[in-house]
Amino acid sequence: MIKKQFRFDFWTVITLVIIAVFAVFLIYPLLSLFLSSFKNPETGAWTFGNFIKFFKTKFYYQGMRNSFVVTTCVTFLTILIGIPMAYFMTCFKIKGKGLLEILIIISMMSPAFIGAYSWVLLSGRSGVITKFFANVLHIQVPPIYGFGGILLVFTLKLYPFIYMYVCGALKKIDVSLSEAAESLGCGPVRKVSSIVIPLITPTIFAGALLVFMNALADFGTPMLIGEGYRTMPVLIYTEFVGEIGGSANFAASMAAIMVIITAVLFVAQKYFVNRKSYTMSSLRPIQAVEIHGPKSFFVHLFMYVIVLLSIVPQATVVYTSFLNANRLMFLRGFSLNSYKIIFKSLGSAITNTYTFGLIAIVLIVLLGIFIAYLSVRRRNALTSLIDTITMFPYIIPGSVLGITLLLAFNKQPLILSGSAFIIIIALVIRRMPYTLRSSSAILYQISPSIEEASISLGASPARTFFGVTAVIMMPGVLSGAILSWITVINELSSSVILFTGRTRTMSVAVYQEVVRASYGTAAALASILTLTTVIFLLIFYRISGSKEVSV
Repeated sequence: MIKKQFRFDFWTVITLVIIAVFAVFLIYPLLSLFLSSFKNPETGAWTFGNFIKFFKTKFYYQGMRNSFVVTTCVTFLTILIGIPMAYFMTCFKIKGKGLLEILIIISMMSPAFIGAYSWVLLSGRSGVITKFFANVLHIQVPPIYGFGGILLVFTLKLYPFIYMYVCGALKKIDVSLSEAAESLGCGPVRKVSSIVIPLITPTIFAGALLVFMNALADFGTPMLIGEGYRTMPVLIYTEFVGEIGGSANFAASMAAIMVIITAVLFVAQKYFVNRKSYTMSSLRPIQAVEIHGPKSFFVHLFMYVIVLLSIVPQATVVYTSFLNANRLMFLRGFSLNSYKIIFKSLGSAITNTYTFGLIAIVLIVLLGIFIAYLSVRRRNALTSLIDTITMFPYIIPGSVLGITLLLAFNKQPLILSGSAFIIIIALVIRRMPYTLRSSSAILYQISPSIEEASISLGASPARTFFGVTAVIMMPGVLSGAILSWITVINELSSSVILFTGRTRTMSVAVYQEVVRASYGTAAALASILTLTTVIFLLIFYRISGSKEVSV
């Protein structure tokens, strides 16, 4: 028997390099996190003491319960809002549909902590809405802080995930199923509950998991408006950055618990979706129809109110950025003083954001197209391992990733803490999925025969990939890269753990300005982030030729 010899070609080298990159910058940090969680901070001995302390101390396990309560409520509310919105948008002709879709995507892509900050301006103790009710209507309304405020911000930020997932699923349903149900006497409500909902249930679960993960991992919103309502990311952050000599190991144990919880939820969701998935060929997709009378009024009112509330945070920060401000006080008239201040004193944060972001995007694109090619074209044990590893950042909260990187690279042999490189690593690991998914999707549409023809004419595999395949892939790669870029510049959870005075980004600067009650400069920085997000979303629409974002 002739044994097949191992071929050390171009793609073998790429596979080994990618495995090495993930081993060093993801697997090793996660291993460091779990090892640190079992160490006694004083003696260095192995112990379960950190975990025992967590589950025995009400202050800490209450934080985990708070996280589950708020994320469960948020997930339920986003489903209640997102499914009807998706159904109305797909089945009915909604006036201003194009604009509504763009506003929904903008509200989703903007960072949640900006939403929290804007609601402080509107409904904080000195907010516009609070003062209006107190001074004009003589009614004392409760401020935005606490559980209710977190619920409001998360729901308005995250329902677009459900909306987009369900919209995509509804467009794949063949309308003949509905017609058959109607011919058998099935009414509209029963038709939706007995046919449409069961068909899209796996999609709803996928969107719900994404909402749950985002709400569970978010740091900025509960930190800014939670006050006494502490969640796990806030506890992890305060334990880690507030350490004077012993809390890092305890913070690592809490972070390890977060990783285990999110991993279990992710595996459970994947199992359910794989068991309950349906495959349909929508030869006759659902067509939107006209609606009239009271039904039209209430459907449009529901859509407009939800979208208006969603976009209020972005509109508020842009408006307040032009007000004449003196730290926490907004004076009469309009002014560009806030912008002058940030360009003078916080210019490095703006420069860092775009510099780190550009470097991260270049790395994301390179890794994304290589990993996509390996996963689609050269599937084997090693490439399957890479495909599995790339899913880990999907389930790791940003604050946890920041702690894992600091624990791993704050000592020899590789010290990266305090450098720009460690922030770039976090951005690449956290924000690659958009580019990776779009690269894989377009690669499935490219026939392998094109590459085979190039190789048969004497081109090497490497030259074929860069000269033919990568060029054809570029539209899909760029559309995914733009979405990765938008999330990169808005990243806060990991950056707030990793930054120093020299490596501060705009998201971190906005958070610090809000904490210092310097609302004018915070609004100006947040407006720049919002404007950048809108510009690149429009570029994405132009390149992709679509008004939909795949998440």
